[in-house]
Amino acid sequence: MDLALPTPYADFELPLTELTVGALRFAEETEPGVIYRHSLRSYLFAAELADGRGLKPGIDYDDELVFLSCVLHDLGLSEKGNGDQRFEVDGADLAARFLRDHGAGEDTVAVVWDAVALHTSDGIAARKGPEVALAQAGIGLDILGRGKEELRPGFAERIHTAFPREDLGYALTDIVAEQALANPAKAGPIGGFPGQVLRSHLPYGELPDWHDLIDRSGWGDRPAGVRSDAAIAREPGELSGLFERCLEAGDLEGLVSLYEPQGVFVPDPSGTVATGIAAIKEALRPYVDNGARVTLQLRKIHRVGDIAVLSSSATVTGLAPEPVTTDTTEVVRRQLDGRWLYAVDDPFFGA
Repeated sequence: MDLALPTPYADFELPLTELTVGALRFAEETEPGVIYRHSLRSYLFAAELADGRGLKPGIDYDDELVFLSCVLHDLGLSEKGNGDQRFEVDGADLAARFLRDHGAGEDTVAVVWDAVALHTSDGIAARKGPEVALAQAGIGLDILGRGKEELRPGFAERIHTAFPREDLGYALTDIVAEQALANPAKAGPIGGFPGQVLRSHLPYGELPDWHDLIDRSGWGDRPAGVRSDAAIAREPGELSGLFERCLEAGDLEGLVSLYEPQGVFVPDPSGTVATGIAAIKEALRPYVDNGARVTLQLRKIHRVGDIAVLSSSATVTGLAPEPVTTDTTEVVRRQLDGRWLYAVDDPFFGA
């Protein structure tokens, strides 16, 4: 087997053996590109973390095992690896089959199986040996930014230039959701059983969910279909400011992106109702075409779960000879990707 790898792989120190190069090529052939590049970045981050912690390959850990664990850890998110178990276990089983088919010993298989099956299991992977712990650390750094403060300046930028993220956090989440929707047996309690119990005993929002963690990673991953330059409301009260800024910029598409696909907008005091994105876009077009401005003074927010009601005082200029001030009522809803969008926007409710 030719062990030479082209740029950008050759720009990094990879443990090149027949088994590791075979695993790399197997992952590339088997997984979606965004997942494959995540798997490779995970190893590079794991190795960098190990170096920063004073751990030496061949002395403190087996570099080949860390590489295999990282590169093969998301096989369960591939079509070939998608079975009836949670994706981590499906992936571990496929990784074990690959390793056995390529002559790996059972000691190697056992370590890699543990690393793949446990890579989402906080508090367990770190106790299973240095290779399993380092693999999980590299994976967690690439998805959630955990431990990024340990990286040398510029290291993450170098990795992301060579192997772009492509909004990994959301892309991976969408694949997990797609698999689980097709086969609910693949989805255990989100966040684990203790997390589910704790969530039911805390006020809503006290325990961060998965999308909160993605947003806090600092990597800048964005939900699918959201413009790279578009601002996102992570809290319900942020929608008011986004609406003002999009309107001031004359950004009709940006305004429309603040509404749910089947949302409702009442554009004038006559009671006209625009339902759905196409109708909302046409209702907002005169605001943009006339250079209208809206100033929203948020007064109250009432939030229950993923629903919130905003009460504001709105002043609209540019649509009538004189400014129009009205009390507004908006119902906003948190989406599956963590954004807040308008479900019902009625500036003239009760007028």
